[in-house]
Amino acid sequence: MSDKLDGQSQGRDECPQEVPSAPVTWQLEQIVGELRAARTEWRVSTGRARELGSRELPSRQALKCIFSDLRGALFPMRLGPSDLRLESEDFYVGHTLNNALNSLLGQVRLELRYAARQRGEAEEGSDADAVRIVRDFAAALPQMRRLLDSDVTAAYAGDPAARSVDEVLLCYPGILAVIHHRLAHHLYAAGLPLLARIGAEIAHSATGIDIHPGAQIGHSFFIDHGTGVVIGETAIIGNHVRIYQAVTLGAKRFTADETGQLHKGRARHPIVEDDVVIYAGATILGRITIGQGSTIGGNVWLTRSIPPGSNITQASLQQTKNMDGA
Repeated sequence: MSDKLDGQSQGRDECPQEVPSAPVTWQLEQIVGELRAARTEWRVSTGRARELGSRELPSRQALKCIFSDLRGALFPMRLGPSDLRLESEDFYVGHTLNNALNSLLGQVRLELRYAARQRGEAEEGSDADAVRIVRDFAAALPQMRRLLDSDVTAAYAGDPAARSVDEVLLCYPGILAVIHHRLAHHLYAAGLPLLARIGAEIAHSATGIDIHPGAQIGHSFFIDHGTGVVIGETAIIGNHVRIYQAVTLGAKRFTADETGQLHKGRARHPIVEDDVVIYAGATILGRITIGQGSTIGGNVWLTRSIPPGSNITQASLQQTKNMDGA
């Protein structure tokens, strides 16, 4: 890729441009002027009146291309180009990674510079930090591939409808979401929350599965069907966990300071230990622990910790409620 990393040209190329059969006047001079005034008002009100003269923030379109290249480099013979041959696999991986990492470097620089400006710090050290972060990210890709292999294997083993691991990788939205999460989580841990969130939201848009990049997820993780799954920022998920569609691992409440501003970053989402199964529609809220080997039934609403080996259903919760009431 070239040094033009903002993704604007790619975005325009993907959108058709219609030419009307007869000229139409849109009063563009007036509208452009009013939009400039609106931008200026917002920048002044938010303390961003200083113009940078170039793009300030990372590009969603650029990240979309980067994550697509990374998926291909991780699984070249299945998610790479349709005409790829085994004898050219390494060449494709090297070429694709070189493009993806160079593009990622530009996006990392944008976020680091933006963060430095937000803190009122100098931007001079951002470039060296960006190179270090992207090198560390590249070095972690082989381990990410092994981790994703465990996820694909878990999906194949956990779904009787799956005919092969290739079908799982090519077709299952949960696997696409997890690929993006593994990549985005590394960026999040490296201090790039904006890039990480964009990468996660690209998968969210495509799959309906919303995994915050801050969530910590162990190996052999399987999301079956997936639509409507929500996993919050501070959730911790162990190994060999399987969840179904419309499951929420969310926060019970949001604490605020004396001015009413929400506290950021506090642990507020569930801990799910190893070998847990959570069935469709279950809602698990707050910093509670789901003990190892437990099963959570469909449509259960749970706001308390449960011990290892528990089997929680709507009926069992109602029975407990009745006994507590008695």
